[in-house]
Amino acid sequence: MKTLALCILLLGAALQAAETPPTAAPATLPRLVDLGAGKCIPCKQMKPILEELTREYAGLFEVVFIDVWEKREEGAKYGIRLIPTQIFYGPDGRELFRHEGFMAKRDILAKWKELGVASKEPPASAATASAR
Repeated sequence: MKTLALCILLLGAALQAAETPPTAAPATLPRLVDLGAGKCIPCKQMKPILEELTREYAGLFEVVFIDVWEKREEGAKYGIRLIPTQIFYGPDGRELFRHEGFMAKRDILAKWKELGVASKEPPASAATASAR
């Protein structure tokens, strides 16, 4: 009887875990997780944006890309319905916001600002720098 009760308890916990979207691992920095694929057109458009954010905002937030065509289990784990999907996590690993589809850099930065993540001014463009 105890074994049956333990099995039911474990099954219930497994079902609850499967229904609960994952949180990012607790970290000291907020995290943007972009779930997409290398061959999807909007995902290809996101790639340089994610690279710029990684480079320009290091130390303020992390950027992670997960290819859900290569790692299909990740799509299910995050409850992805379409790609690309961006998920914003707080420093405590709690999901703060989710967006489906292409998201421009300015919109990502505006969302971080709205969520209370300090952001710096974007670097001056090459045209502005050469005009000085």
